[in-house]
Amino acid sequence: MNVSAIRSDVPFESFFMGGFECATHRRRDGARVDAVVGQDHDRFAGSDYAAMAAHGLHTVRDGLRWHLIEPAPGRYEWDGWRAMLRAAREAGVQVVWDLWHYGWPDWLDIWSPDFVSRMAAFAEAAARVRAEETDEVPLWCPANEISYFAYMAGDQAEWRPYATGRGLELKRQLIRAAVAATDAVRGVDPRARILWCEPLVSIAPGSREPAEITRARVESESQFQAFDMLSGRVEPELGGRPDVLDVVGVNIYSHNQWSPGGEFIPFGHYTWRPFSQLLRDVASRYGRPVIVAETGAEGSARSAWLHYITGEVEEAREAGASIEGICLYPVCDYRGWNDDRLCPTGLLGAPDETGRRPVFGPLARELRRLQTEMEAGRELRQLEAEMDPVRELRRLHAEMATAPELRAVAA
Repeated sequence: MNVSAIRSDVPFESFFMGGFECATHRRRDGARVDAVVGQDHDRFAGSDYAAMAAHGLHTVRDGLRWHLIEPAPGRYEWDGWRAMLRAAREAGVQVVWDLWHYGWPDWLDIWSPDFVSRMAAFAEAAARVRAEETDEVPLWCPANEISYFAYMAGDQAEWRPYATGRGLELKRQLIRAAVAATDAVRGVDPRARILWCEPLVSIAPGSREPAEITRARVESESQFQAFDMLSGRVEPELGGRPDVLDVVGVNIYSHNQWSPGGEFIPFGHYTWRPFSQLLRDVASRYGRPVIVAETGAEGSARSAWLHYITGEVEEAREAGASIEGICLYPVCDYRGWNDDRLCPTGLLGAPDETGRRPVFGPLARELRRLQTEMEAGRELRQLEAEMDPVRELRRLHAEMATAPELRAVAA
């Protein structure tokens, strides 16, 4: 497929979305993280999806747990995921499914060539199961945050496979596997849309020294390496092509800006780059639809952070950037990966035994206000377009050019 085959239409049902944390990596002590269980989302997916729809979040992000679905090579257990597919259909929500969110079966060596073929086979099998359950256009995220995982697992030895100095090697392996998975799901249904999610960061020099400025620029540029590999801009031998890079997802939190020495830049600091500028850079670089695929804050900062992010997105859109959505992530309070702490990040809290989750009122009210403002703005833009005098004159001119009686009057 060549560049002309790239699709530009936006596949999402709602601008504001909700994302369920679905990480499944093995942390430093060897324990398996299962964020779906940590949120009780495995028990209450149906009511969770219904809650998303009730809050106007008609598009959600969620994930498959490969290590549970394929306990042995080629032996798939789909019952749990089929139940989630049916629950989403019943609730009327559209789901972008993460095929790989940091985890894979223990029997599979991520460094081996088999990892690429096994991930492709898993992706194809998942696409066939989904096609049996629904005829809606498939939405997939083949691999979530390739760059971040490569850093944590390939350079810092924090996550399995616990390597150091092999981050680039691991990134390349994941690119091969992700491209193979993309081809596999498209082979089942060519309508499939593909979302890629990577952290969006800004690295500012800690001083005015030329070496420090250069270092910051180089480190900041490296954040785009995964997207560039997927699109075939660099190292096309990995399989990347322009059509692989479909929808660009950027993940942004308040700690996504720092100096080369690792010191975080606080929000409001004079070296803090407005998020709208970062968005415009990404949109200009790739010319693809962009969404904020993850964003959120803890505690009382939740509503203020959403207000800030939405304002920056609107500013970027007004400047011409194609920013097509904001995903509240995680949309439910979740358990910390390392300490099992209940992290109050969500629109929804921990469920009771019936699956009912408390709503965090300040965030819910801010979300509703923003949704209302955005809908009003859309209607206003539509009205302005309809009342555009130049457009109206062109319409009348076209009518005169095709109607003999009007041409006679004009003469």
